[in-house]
Amino acid sequence: MIKHTAFRFGLIAALVFAALPAHAAKGNATAGEQKSQVCQACHGKDGNGVPNMDMYPRIAGQYADYLVKALKDYKSGARNNPIMAGFAGTLSDEDMHDLAAYFSSQESPLHDLSQHHD
Repeated sequence: MIKHTAFRFGLIAALVFAALPAHAAKGNATAGEQKSQVCQACHGKDGNGVPNMDMYPRIAGQYADYLVKALKDYKSGARNNPIMAGFAGTLSDEDMHDLAAYFSSQESPLHDLSQHHD
């Protein structure tokens, strides 16, 4: 009976984890939207950019862990951009995760290589 229960629990846990997106964000997207006011000037409300400002990257739909890493790198100086360093320097880890959760959850024209076939 114990083996059967453990197997059932393991199977249920595996199914739950398999249903989660591979790049699920750790932060709170609702809080991230509220914290994104400063970001919107260059990256747009949803992270898809601002018309006629092509010099700023689209961040909508990016993987949350990539966005957090980028923000941490700007804050530490590992990425050299004075404007982003100034913004990222004021962010806590929670802020970074919240912003990443918001922007990663936005619709985007970005895609991965799974849509390309040989």
